[in-house]
Amino acid sequence: MGALTSPRKVVVLGSTGSIGLSTLSLFEESGAPVQILALTAGRNVERLIEQARRWKPSLAVIEDESRLADLRAGLAGTGVEAAAGADAVRDAAAMGADWVMSAIVGAAGLAPTVAAARTGAVIALANKESLVCAGPALLAIAKAAGGSVIPVDSEHSAIFQVLQSECAHRVSRLILTASGGPFRTWDKAAMARATPEQAIAHPNWSMGAKISVDSATMMNKGLEMIEASYLFATPEDRVDVVIHPQSVIHSLVEYVDGSTLAQLGPPDMRAPIACAFAWPDRLPWPAPRLDLAAYGQLTFESPDVERFPAIGIAREALRLGGGAPAAMNAANEVAVAAFLDRRIGFLDIAGAVAGTLERMNSLGDLSVAESDAVETAMLIDGSARRIAAEVVAQKRQRA
Repeated sequence: MGALTSPRKVVVLGSTGSIGLSTLSLFEESGAPVQILALTAGRNVERLIEQARRWKPSLAVIEDESRLADLRAGLAGTGVEAAAGADAVRDAAAMGADWVMSAIVGAAGLAPTVAAARTGAVIALANKESLVCAGPALLAIAKAAGGSVIPVDSEHSAIFQVLQSECAHRVSRLILTASGGPFRTWDKAAMARATPEQAIAHPNWSMGAKISVDSATMMNKGLEMIEASYLFATPEDRVDVVIHPQSVIHSLVEYVDGSTLAQLGPPDMRAPIACAFAWPDRLPWPAPRLDLAAYGQLTFESPDVERFPAIGIAREALRLGGGAPAAMNAANEVAVAAFLDRRIGFLDIAGAVAGTLERMNSLGDLSVAESDAVETAMLIDGSARRIAAEVVAQKRQRA
């Protein structure tokens, strides 16, 4: 794509979440030429109504069907069509947009993302579960339709920006940076007593509750390792993680000649969103500037795999292949929800995920048929959720 001149047709999946809000904020601040075709949300009907009245999309969709009447009432007289349900979200994704922000949290984002990919749109991918559950299949679908997938996670956006296509075969390592989350310096005894409120208090980034807990367990970095392996066709043993508390260096690419390239910037999700929207152009907007002198020091450390076993669990899922990443992701969603509901402790999250993977692997339930990889991933997702619920119940009984 060349310079941004004519309006681009846009769909924002998950417009009321943190990434959706950042996307619309970026459009507002930059004056980007956009025509919003559809906005979708899970349950936050009040915010969706507010957004739809501001942006005047053709369609506004609330996934929670019990809120459809409220959505219709809130949009009366605006000319914006209201719809509800998972099928309506998929329909919105397939409206024929030029650019689709995929920001629905969790495995629920997979089907709409695939639907968008089939249209040949550029997918700005913030829903990491789509790649974790069915990465190779999703990327193949997008390529066959003439579209592309541009990552919005700050780490993968960084790699995307500095990975030189002409010498991609000379990459030695991809190095993902991690803030370390709110418990980076806590011992295991303190972590065992951690509350949901403490877990979601991220030191650098403003994110939703589930993603913030993933940062606290470092499962987010495990998921990102799987994403990076798929996105950049890099084996698991060449994807590393380093703790970088300041969140200034977003990731690095090391080449075989010893050169390491990094992408830097303040911790603001609008920057990778702007990159995904304008690439290979750059979108002018009043972005916060990086003042390295103000930081003074940038520090790094290796992750503690004993206190944060999620990284090792993710490596094992990637080595197992097949449906293991999808099962891991589903089990993690169940375990995080149980923690946020105060049904299990913080340290039980990783244990529940590992227990689910072990049980499914022993039963031979992780194989994926190449012909229907996306459908199989969803079946594995359902099986993993049932088993994870049983594992969580057992942990609760022992507590």
